[in-house]
Amino acid sequence: MPLQSGQGKNGPWKKQDYILEIPSEKFPKKVCITLWGDNIDKFNLREGNNVTASIDVESREFNGKWYTDVKAWKVVTSDSAVSETVGNSFSAEGSFSQEKDDLPF
Repeated sequence: MPLQSGQGKNGPWKKQDYILEIPSEKFPKKVCITLWGDNIDKFNLREGNNVTASIDVESREFNGKWYTDVKAWKVVTSDSAVSETVGNSFSAEGSFSQEKDDLPF
C-alpha cells in the first residue's frame, strides 16, 4: 500500500500498510498490518516475502464507531533467524501480496 505521512503534535510521522496472507487449508486469510516510522525501512518488506510478524491489536472508538489497528512491531523474513515473540503479542506466519480491490473498506 502507499506510504502515508503527515505532521502531528509530536512531529512528523509515517506509516505503511501491508497485506499479510496467511495460508489455510481451504482459503487463505488476509490481514492488513501497519508498520510505523523507522520500522518501514528496518524491515524492508517486499511482495512475496515469507514472514513471521509480531503484532499488537488494538481497537478504539471514535464518534460511535470502532476502529481496529494491527501494528507490527517485529517482522522476521524467512531468510532471517526466527526468534520468540514477547508479551501478549500475536505472531502470524504468511507472505505479503499486493492486490487491487475496489471495495470501499
